[in-house]
Amino acid sequence: MRFELTQQYDADADAVNRAYADPGLYPTLVGLPKLGGIEVVAHDGPPVTRLEVRFRFTGHLPAAVTTVVHPERLTWVQETIHDHDERSARFRLLPDHYPDRLRCRGRFTITDQPGGSRRVVAGELQVKDVPGTWNRKFKEYFGIEVPDDRRGCLQDVHWSFGLI
Repeated sequence: MRFELTQQYDADADAVNRAYADPGLYPTLVGLPKLGGIEVVAHDGPPVTRLEVRFRFTGHLPAAVTTVVHPERLTWVQETIHDHDERSARFRLLPDHYPDRLRCRGRFTITDQPGGSRRVVAGELQVKDVPGTWNRKFKEYFGIEVPDDRRGCLQDVHWSFGLI
């Protein structure tokens, strides 16, 4: 699944770029919805900044998900390489557990706009074999064959809307 997110800031692009490359920002991000345990695990500095930050998913998971994924094991490191001259960065998520089930990578750019700046984050998220896992576990737990994805994993909005 491809995604794109646009954020507007009152500060200029250079200030926003410096903030995202500053390891001091991340411990202040308490109270983010569905994220916790934010910890900077590695950092090295300019001219190119490499930053690794660990996150933990703290949101609700449907029972069907917790049969195949342990909630305490939903942690990952976001590795980001900042190019200060271009005001951009490449990132990828490195799951601590279940590396075969999740892949995410992308890029963000920060540009000046009238009255501030804009950050555009674009990338790709891949979750491996949600339908197959759903169908196997449904058969195992309930003895019922799932006829199609519409009546299987896509009935759960968390998967079908990309909320997990």
